[in-house]
Amino acid sequence: MHTEPPITRGLPQPGDSYVQSFARGLAVIRSFNAEHAEQTLSEVAMRTSLTRAGARRILLTLQALGYVVTDGKYFRLTPRILDLGFAYLSSMPMWDLAEPFMSEFVNQVHESSSVAVLDGTDAVYVLRVPTQKIMRISLGIGSRLPAYCTSLGRVLLSGLSQEEVRAVLEQSDIRATTRNTLTDIDHIEARVQQVREQGWCLVDQELEEGLISMAAPIRNKQGRVVAAINVSGQANRTNAQEMQERMLQPLLQVAQSISKMVMSSR
Repeated sequence: MHTEPPITRGLPQPGDSYVQSFARGLAVIRSFNAEHAEQTLSEVAMRTSLTRAGARRILLTLQALGYVVTDGKYFRLTPRILDLGFAYLSSMPMWDLAEPFMSEFVNQVHESSSVAVLDGTDAVYVLRVPTQKIMRISLGIGSRLPAYCTSLGRVLLSGLSQEEVRAVLEQSDIRATTRNTLTDIDHIEARVQQVREQGWCLVDQELEEGLISMAAPIRNKQGRVVAAINVSGQANRTNAQEMQERMLQPLLQVAQSISKMVMSSR
């Protein structure tokens, strides 16, 4: 299993076209999260494997640009950092067009639905239509979940070659978050192959106890998997078999509708 800190995992190796200072700046930004919303200079340096001097220069640069503020001891991100994420979303207007399809789907199945794309070892949410039901995991646009143990992630992995899947899994921080979590890479690869063959995925309480999710691929004109859409619910309301029987066909239909929209977009 890979134990490298998540803020550095998957970064490209230096080369002639590699701008190291820019990469270090992004690592500093990525060091802030829900568990580390405020950090001292020493904490940022430790989490990014930078020297204190290097981390300080980057933090002060981000502060001058308005992306970071400090009270003299602790640093934190400002709302301006959202500009970086929204730049991606605004460059992909297809997801705005997909939301009506998802809203109709959510109204039909009465469970939350999300669309995600693959980024390194994670499935990253680009669109989400929730229900009023509340689960312990709070998810929104930009949320990241590990690909190896989620329905969205396994669908996204199914669009890769076997060699690419193995590489992603070897880079992943694979660990059991519930008693159902698959942690053996060969077994996960077998599940990904099953998803590739059947065209959809169901994951029963591997990410969180009580959470069941089912996902299907969204494809482009070339038939390549460019995203995945899921439906998620609570095991105490709907078990895995009931979810498959009641929601699989609507899920496949909405995935096909969004795929057609993606295929027709420029």
